[in-house]
Amino acid sequence: MKILLVDDHALIRDALRSVLKELIAEPIVLEASDCRQAMRVIEAHPDLHLILLDLNLPDRDGFAMLADLRKRYATISLVVLSASRDRETVIRALDLGALGFIPKSAPRDVMVNALRLVFGGGIYIPPEALGRSESKEQQPVTERRVSPADLGFTERQMEVLALMMQGKSNKAISRILDVAEPTVKHHVTAILKALKVANRTEAVVAAGSLGWQLPQVPER
Repeated sequence: MKILLVDDHALIRDALRSVLKELIAEPIVLEASDCRQAMRVIEAHPDLHLILLDLNLPDRDGFAMLADLRKRYATISLVVLSASRDRETVIRALDLGALGFIPKSAPRDVMVNALRLVFGGGIYIPPEALGRSESKEQQPVTERRVSPADLGFTERQMEVLALMMQGKSNKAISRILDVAEPTVKHHVTAILKALKVANRTEAVVAAGSLGWQLPQVPER
């Protein structure tokens, strides 16, 4: 697996290299300290599998870089690193196409698990952005969670939601579930309405905050 680390701090890049070696036997890790250097590396290595992108780079706005990369290199997976972890920043990054958002202040084991989730096809969202603490002890034990049945979700809608949580497009979901794309759009609309959100990113965040056990949907 070929991975590009884009961060202006060498210590962060070294830490990420170490984390990646825990997950991948022999990763090919490339580095860039700013956007200009990153673009040169990407152009030289179009077979990149993943880019880990810091939002706070010295020569360009990180969100603009993220949007540009998603537009020009749609096949490369992209995960954001940031010193910020507020909900607005996380949602904006996911809206622009990031497949995960890892705070730089996250402990090493959290970084490992976050990247493992992304490599497995999921989307990592920091607990704070979901409106909950990382500490399970702070969770109320007497409050009953809202279930999918409470919101009227069907089995098929849960499958669609599971694939949305993996960042799959309507076209990809249509292929995986072997249903027509208009049918997928209908399910997505129903999901947004049930979760009382306006778009797919908000749906992913809302569903993540509910802690549901989503079905495993095999690729066809």
